[in-house]
Amino acid sequence: MSLLNRFHLKENQSSLKNELLAGLTSFSTLSYAILLIPLILSDAGMDFGAVMSATLITAGVATLLMGLLANYPFVLAPGLALTVYFTYVVVLAKGHSWQTALGVVFIGGVLFLILNILGIRQLIIQTIPSAIRIGTTAGLGLFLALIGLKNAGIIVSHPKTFLTYGDPTAPSTILAIIGLIVISVLMIFRIRGALFLGIVFLWLLGFLFGISEFKGFVSLPASIAPTFFQFDLRAVFDLHFLDVVIAFIFVALFDTSAVLIGLAEEGNFLKKCPGDEKRCIYPRISEALLPDSLGSILASFLGTTTLSIYMESATGISVGGRTGLTSVVVALCFFLALFFTPFVTSIPLFASAPALVIVGGMMVRGLGKLNWTAPSEWIPAFVTLILIPLTGDIAVGIGVGFILLPLIKLFTGKAREVHFVTWILALLFLLKFALLPLF
Repeated sequence: MSLLNRFHLKENQSSLKNELLAGLTSFSTLSYAILLIPLILSDAGMDFGAVMSATLITAGVATLLMGLLANYPFVLAPGLALTVYFTYVVVLAKGHSWQTALGVVFIGGVLFLILNILGIRQLIIQTIPSAIRIGTTAGLGLFLALIGLKNAGIIVSHPKTFLTYGDPTAPSTILAIIGLIVISVLMIFRIRGALFLGIVFLWLLGFLFGISEFKGFVSLPASIAPTFFQFDLRAVFDLHFLDVVIAFIFVALFDTSAVLIGLAEEGNFLKKCPGDEKRCIYPRISEALLPDSLGSILASFLGTTTLSIYMESATGISVGGRTGLTSVVVALCFFLALFFTPFVTSIPLFASAPALVIVGGMMVRGLGKLNWTAPSEWIPAFVTLILIPLTGDIAVGIGVGFILLPLIKLFTGKAREVHFVTWILALLFLLKFALLPLF
């Protein structure tokens, strides 16, 4: 069977060239995670090299499954939010061992798999109100742009105003601004691969400024023996550990759901539900939800954290990635990176920053679909989109949106417009915010 038939390239108006370019673009924009995940987990006492290998293997397997099973151009890797929670809350703040934290990763993966089999995760995603869906996509876009601006040094933290303008004379800031101009010009002239070319151009230009470095080319993969099969389930079933388990699962569930929605909107993968224009049908949603649950189980065995679908996948979609072949290309890059770790980790944060900002802008364009004449629609959407980047927590943004929308509908006599699943989720989010700390 040819690639054209296996991935339905013609039906999706794509080509082998588009998918290859999309895969390379997606991989280059999230290559920072290959270095960042092991660095964070090493603070929890885990072996850096073992986590690096575990992260690449797990990400490669899960992303490959996404491409082959669901035929979507989505990339999976250990999630940064849960990696931070794993290290700095569960291990360092609460004093649990990293082995116990890996036990939570295992439990989460198994529960996700059960929810998939029962169809609960699919139901949640396909009944999310259009206002929340649009707000989530735009919020993810702003969040992505914020990450890009911070990576470039264009904005920095400030104790009074939260954020402020960075040092305009810093080489990374100058290069990022140049990158924004270069990529914009390439896009205006419809040059294929503008984002990828921009990343490579900035990396090379960084050598002239003395801020890019070449860490090497080839290396043997580090052994996973120090973290392999080290998860501990004994403490996970302790009642005192219940808040950690619930928080971990809750964030993972809604982070993935939110990103799936955002990417589907960006790639125009959603289909309208007959008879209900405010609901959507997500083709092959069951298959799309399998890789993160199976991947998280594998992650607990190898020694890394819960998998998430990365919103940086939008960069690949923006350059024409429409099928699972994009994911297969990224998966191959993950596997090859096992032997080229020094080379992959040489790509600096500032090089991918302009691409993240531009893709973030692309994701905000969907706000035009929002009904701005109906406050019961645009207010929950706006609160959702603004809370995601300001809190840095996708689950908080989507959670507050889920609470606001049905309550506004209720008090304006439109309660019948709200799906019963939305009411259930609103109640769960209320309980989550009341009983668990916001993180």
